[in-house]
Amino acid sequence: MPKRSEEMLTDLWTSLLLVWITCVPYTSMTPIISQSKSLQTGSTALLHGLAEGQRTLSRAKRGWVWNQMFVLEEFSGPDPILVGRLHTDLDVGSTPIKYVLAGEGAGTIFAINENTGDIHAMKRLDREEKAEYTLTAQVINRDTDQPLEPPSEFIIKVQDINDNPPQFVEGPYRASVPEMSQVGTSVTRVTATDADDPVYGNSAKLVYSILEGQPYFSIDPNTAIIKIALHGMDREMREEYLVVIQAKDMGGHMGGLSGTTTVTVTLTDVNDNPPKFSKSLYEFVIPEDLGIGKQGGKVKANDRDIGDNAKSTYNIIDGDEKDIFEITTDAQTQEGILQLKKPLDFETKKSYTLKVEAANIRFDPNNGGPFKDTATVKIAVEDSDEPPVFSKPTFVLQVDENAPINKVIGTVTARDPDVTGSLVRYFIDRHTDLERQFNINVDDGEITLAKPLDRETDLWHNITVTATEVRNHSQISRAIVAIRVLDINDNAPEFATEYEAFLCENGKPGQVIQTVSAVDKDDPIQGHYFEYRLIPEMLNNPNFTIKNNGDNSISVLAKHDTFRRQKQEMYFLPIIVTDNGNPPMSSTNTLTIRVCGCSREGIVQSCNVEAYVLPIGLSMGALIAILACIVLLLVIVVLFVTLRRHKNKPLIIKDDEDVRENIIRYDDEGGGEEDTEAFDIATLQNPDGINGYLPRKDIKPDLQFMPRQSGGPNGVDVDEFINVRLHEADNDPTAPPYDSIQIYGYEGRGSIAGSLSSLETASSDSDQNYDYLREWGPRFRRLGELYSVGESDKET
Repeated sequence: MPKRSEEMLTDLWTSLLLVWITCVPYTSMTPIISQSKSLQTGSTALLHGLAEGQRTLSRAKRGWVWNQMFVLEEFSGPDPILVGRLHTDLDVGSTPIKYVLAGEGAGTIFAINENTGDIHAMKRLDREEKAEYTLTAQVINRDTDQPLEPPSEFIIKVQDINDNPPQFVEGPYRASVPEMSQVGTSVTRVTATDADDPVYGNSAKLVYSILEGQPYFSIDPNTAIIKIALHGMDREMREEYLVVIQAKDMGGHMGGLSGTTTVTVTLTDVNDNPPKFSKSLYEFVIPEDLGIGKQGGKVKANDRDIGDNAKSTYNIIDGDEKDIFEITTDAQTQEGILQLKKPLDFETKKSYTLKVEAANIRFDPNNGGPFKDTATVKIAVEDSDEPPVFSKPTFVLQVDENAPINKVIGTVTARDPDVTGSLVRYFIDRHTDLERQFNINVDDGEITLAKPLDRETDLWHNITVTATEVRNHSQISRAIVAIRVLDINDNAPEFATEYEAFLCENGKPGQVIQTVSAVDKDDPIQGHYFEYRLIPEMLNNPNFTIKNNGDNSISVLAKHDTFRRQKQEMYFLPIIVTDNGNPPMSSTNTLTIRVCGCSREGIVQSCNVEAYVLPIGLSMGALIAILACIVLLLVIVVLFVTLRRHKNKPLIIKDDEDVRENIIRYDDEGGGEEDTEAFDIATLQNPDGINGYLPRKDIKPDLQFMPRQSGGPNGVDVDEFINVRLHEADNDPTAPPYDSIQIYGYEGRGSIAGSLSSLETASSDSDQNYDYLREWGPRFRRLGELYSVGESDKET
């Protein structure tokens, strides 16, 4: 440590000691800590007296003058470094004392000489890892380990050295600034950090400078703000700059540590360049048959700016007949698209000259202007072979429906608009005239009638006429020809519907029987007017007359009230209907009138003669009752016939009513389901049947009665008696019950015992050896013993 620093530290410790001596209260604890490099106080502790085994407490002055020690970081050497010394006034030589150290790093990082109180640092320390350590010191009796003073806390601080260079944690940096910015315009700010102690010395005092990037940028050495240093920096000349920044500690003096970072500065675009056409004159050739809205050419104005600053819009500002063309902007390519607004005609105008302007959409008044440019566009119209042009797009013609064949209906005309003026031929599109009712002259377009027309069938005929150039058949035009068929009076009027009138027997003279109207398929211009009259033979009709209602309808009236069904049930009244056409057309229509029985209110009840002769007392309810009785009788007859048919049906036993017995034997040693296989005994006895015919056993056979075989059974031999009866029953197909006997004498192929039946055994019981039964298991052991006993008895 420099000499001046030691003197300042000594003065500071002395001042603190005086303050402490003045302010500290009396206490029974004697301080034990002193700084090895501090002034050793000459104060001594008061004598400690012991009387009658008790310790006398007295006031003593503190023996330490400083509560902090310092050790230099990163110190390395062959021996531990002395940090400081602890000393107490009790250490007078007569009392065996011992210094004890505790707290952070005690015993590992820091060690104390228990005799002298010297504290040494045992390891290399790093302030950036830990800046200070808090420890506790105490003086105890070496012999009794009793504390002589209470523990005192002190701090060991690690003194910083410049061992960490500055670092740009957030680097590398990217920044942007508008082009053409003024000198001194702030670009960005960088920040470096130094892990050294910022409050001790200049280890963490940083100074910034630019290593690369002059003369375009500058940096403030203290605030690290990067600024524009050159006027007129143009993005179109250079867009990006790489700036290298250095941060140096120790205030930038020699011996300090440094760190660097990079800042990429991008100049952003401003609208400082106008659009510029690549050439001042554009020439295009456009065919005259170019469609409306189709592209005729492109122009392009380039702009050195980018983004929205480079976007332009195009307009036609001058030129002859500029309303024929329009120009739009392609948003992707920023080109001006020249399009057609109206059709071109080479024969009328062969060329056009336009003046086109391109102007920026975004305008910045601070960068001057105007930001626009103009160019001239010359358009030459190219002659095209155009199809013929009809004089009218639609032709409307008229013809009478009674017009004769080959009558001229009208004429269509078309011409070739080209300069050459080719001849035109006319044709009818037969898809629009499937019945070929019209013809056309191919040379002059004259349309004639080919078949008679009927207005009542088709009022209008729409056909398509095509016009084709003679020298180029691919040039075709079409026109619609609508032909209206004019009406003539060629249809006679007739009744609007098929009328059937009803006349009441008790009607009054002059009553209206029916109102009659007529219709006419024709459609005269002045409208319909019908005249009704009776045929001449019926002018003096004694029964009926007609009355005109004034609305093209008439009413049929009865002349008397003596109409009777018995006398005449039906009347026919012919009526002549005439229209007002030229010439007039008429027809005779017959009205049928039935005589009916009506109620007093005039409601028709019956119009048949048979109904008239029915008894008056027989009402509708009675008729319904009679019909119900007839239906009931028919149902009874059907049920009776059905029951008779059921009685003649054969006696067939249903499956759920079959009571035949099947003897099923369950043997544990059997072969599973094969043990229950049933066989018809009749099939076993005679597989071929009786003369090839096997009668059914489930119904009563239609055979003649077969007498049973007689023979008196032996009363003593019951087995023989049963066999005889069984034989008779087997051979008598008429004896009930009508079932079949099934036998289960086969043990199945799956059993290890094979067949236990003696029916298929050729040997007798005496020839059998039943010792093998014992080998079948405990279930057959008893059976084997019984048979073995029988064999032994026979031998004896």
